[in-house]
Amino acid sequence: MALHLFNSLTRRIEEFVPIDPARVGPDGRPYVGLYCCGPTVYDYGHIGNFRTFVFADVVRRHLGFRGYSVRTVMNITDVEDKIIRRVRETGRPLREFTRVFEDAFLEDLKTLNCHPGETPRATEHIGEIIALIQKLEQRGLAYATADGSVWFSIDKYQGCGCRYGVLKSIDFTQMRPGERVAADEYEKEAAADFALWKARVPEDGDVSWDSPWGPGRPGWHIECSAMSMALLGPSFDLHLGGEDLAFPHHEDEIAQSEGAALQKDGRPFVKYWLHGAHLLVEGKKMSKTLGNFFTLRDLRSKGFSGREVRQLLLSAHYRETFNFTLEGLAGARSALTRIDECVDKLTQLAGNQSGGADAALVGAFTEAMDNDLNVARAWGIVFDWVRETNRQLAAGSLSPAQAASALAAWHQVDSVLGLGPRPVAEIPPSLLALAQERVSAKRARDFARADQIREQVKAAGWIIDDTPSGPRLKPIAP
Repeated sequence: MALHLFNSLTRRIEEFVPIDPARVGPDGRPYVGLYCCGPTVYDYGHIGNFRTFVFADVVRRHLGFRGYSVRTVMNITDVEDKIIRRVRETGRPLREFTRVFEDAFLEDLKTLNCHPGETPRATEHIGEIIALIQKLEQRGLAYATADGSVWFSIDKYQGCGCRYGVLKSIDFTQMRPGERVAADEYEKEAAADFALWKARVPEDGDVSWDSPWGPGRPGWHIECSAMSMALLGPSFDLHLGGEDLAFPHHEDEIAQSEGAALQKDGRPFVKYWLHGAHLLVEGKKMSKTLGNFFTLRDLRSKGFSGREVRQLLLSAHYRETFNFTLEGLAGARSALTRIDECVDKLTQLAGNQSGGADAALVGAFTEAMDNDLNVARAWGIVFDWVRETNRQLAAGSLSPAQAASALAAWHQVDSVLGLGPRPVAEIPPSLLALAQERVSAKRARDFARADQIREQVKAAGWIIDDTPSGPRLKPIAP
């Protein structure tokens, strides 16, 4: 079965075929260009943001698993209305202010085992942004106003045979003639000329760049168009983001990117658009006033790991609205424990054996993920495998070679899920000594002392697991 994805552009599930099937990456595999809208670094990322970024990471991983060479780009928006407001409030230089939140974001991605690929900053691509705006001016789709701002004309864009509203149907009868939208974020139902370049105003302080139209800064939408095309070319395969970005942000990206007419051979700016659904928290829209607003740091302070957060964020299909709860995180912890204990037992049994991956697990998992990344079905397959493997382990019906094959299959599956191995906890030397003392007590048939040691170790937060190769200590999940 080939990989199929739901394309927001056509509103249907389509077979994935690269926009340039003949192109290969540096490793000789078919090339795919993937762009994901990244963070606006004015604050710490929240858990809703990270659902999108974990989703993007799984898309990247599955494409690699299916044999593609993926070039991934995730932008850093480091100049925008909210950022300028915070810079003004704090009195700190732009780069000094944004660096704090950019570094925190990249650290959070690492905690979640996400690899963003290239992370260009908008402020490092001002030249490309200005050149793109000039191209739109030359084509008659952008116009400057007396204050030095530059606007994209939706009317002129549609007048040249293009359609505005390919991702979302727009009711143009609701537009007011001559209306312009200056804010980076505006009402989702608004459809009006939008700012490509914003003239400097006193409130901007030192945040401005020279341009042919005077000092100013780019609008938010033009930043992504310039950065994605600078790194991936005027046409590329996949563009990802949350469903809240489909309109106006992604709609505007399409208009200004295709309006510049840089694409060749009738190709679109982007072939496949993928959008992740909203995240609810404890059944409601996330809000600080409701007390259900969580950053990754908040969740870690409550004792949850990035691995547990990742598992929960991946437990539902990306196009389904998902309810994130602390109870669900506890469930993720339990699910990971089941997987880890099964993998540990397979590792012990396999020893130094190696072998090819179990085709049944890999095949069923691949089929589920090829069906528009049906991760819910994929998890069902994984836990059916865990259950059956545990049954075989308990019955002693698995050979070391079969255990090695099962392990190889799991590692292939996990190359897509990205959970990684169970973190290795450092065992205190005093507990190691107690575990050895317990071995001696059992040999001397002093079972009362052996039981006493087991309870002593348990009170310290560890479990002694007796195995054929000796005792193993495992931390008790918090």
